[in-house]
Amino acid sequence: HGENVIMNDKKKDAISADVALEPYWEAARAGRLLLKKCTDCGKAHYYPRPLCPFCMSANTEWLQASGHGSIYSWSVERRGTPPYAIAFVSLPEGPTLLTNIVDCDLDALAIGQKVQLAFETRDELPVPVFRPA
Repeated sequence: HGENVIMNDKKKDAISADVALEPYWEAARAGRLLLKKCTDCGKAHYYPRPLCPFCMSANTEWLQASGHGSIYSWSVERRGTPPYAIAFVSLPEGPTLLTNIVDCDLDALAIGQKVQLAFETRDELPVPVFRPA
C-alpha cells in the first residue's frame, strides 16, 4: 500500500510540474476539454503537447473542444466490478480519444452513437469520459 501512495504522489508531482499543461488541467477542473491545434498544418491533436505530431511544428495553440463526439469503436469489460465500457470517441475537431463511456446501458452502445463530454475524478485528477448524448 505504501508503494501505491508514493507512486501516486510521484505521478501527481510529474503532472503538476509540467507548466505547459497547466491550462489543460485548469480547463479540465472546470469541466472543459482543451486540445492543441497546429497553426502551421491546421490539425488538432490530443493529448496536448508542445509539438504538433503531424508536422513537428512548435506553433500550436489551445482549442476548446465542443464536448460532442461519436463512438468510433468500443468494448465492454464484464469481468470488472462493476462492468465498464472503454471506447475510442471521435471528436468533430479531429482527434479520437481513448476513454470510457459512463452512465449508460452497456448493451445499447453502438458505433456512430453520439456522446457528450463529462469528467470523472481519478487519483485526484479530472479525466475526460463520455456519456450518451
